[in-house]
Amino acid sequence: MQEEKTVVKESGPAKGSAVNPMTAIRINRVVLNIGTGNDEKAQAGAKKLLQTITGRKPADGLSKKRIPTFKITKGTKISAFVTIRGDAASEILRKMFAAVDNSLLQSSISENSTSFGIKEYIEIPGIKYDPAVGMLGMNVSISFMRSGLRISIRKRQMARIPKKHKIISRDEIADYLQKEFGVRVAQNVA
Repeated sequence: MQEEKTVVKESGPAKGSAVNPMTAIRINRVVLNIGTGNDEKAQAGAKKLLQTITGRKPADGLSKKRIPTFKITKGTKISAFVTIRGDAASEILRKMFAAVDNSLLQSSISENSTSFGIKEYIEIPGIKYDPAVGMLGMNVSISFMRSGLRISIRKRQMARIPKKHKIISRDEIADYLQKEFGVRVAQNVA
């Protein structure tokens, strides 16, 4: 007597329920910015602090217009910033979210980005007070994107992509931050 062989074919998710990898959200860049005004000593301290936190050389933010009230002329150094991309961005974000107790307000999230402030750099885990720097706060800005965005911004063979692929909603960003970093998004109190 012959044995019947049954072949079990492994199948993926049901049709229509598969997750499209092109819709996955990822971090485009993280920018850490410290505003210093027209103070050269604070500017040097801000650059030293950003170098300590990120291990990268910070750039100077220049004023775009003249503001006589604050004695700022066009081209004056008024801030220091660092842009971080790739895997290093995720590592830095974990520290920055820990500094704000892993919570954000809903109002700090907008389409394709989110921003929040850190009042004092000593709140960041692993960073100690430096008397040469003084007390400085910083702004953290995160830009999000989906795979395939590059084809709409490249120079050669630029192509259009649908609006629904370009725009990442506030709810999608909140869900992503919850899953990836454990961040709680609180509703604004009126």
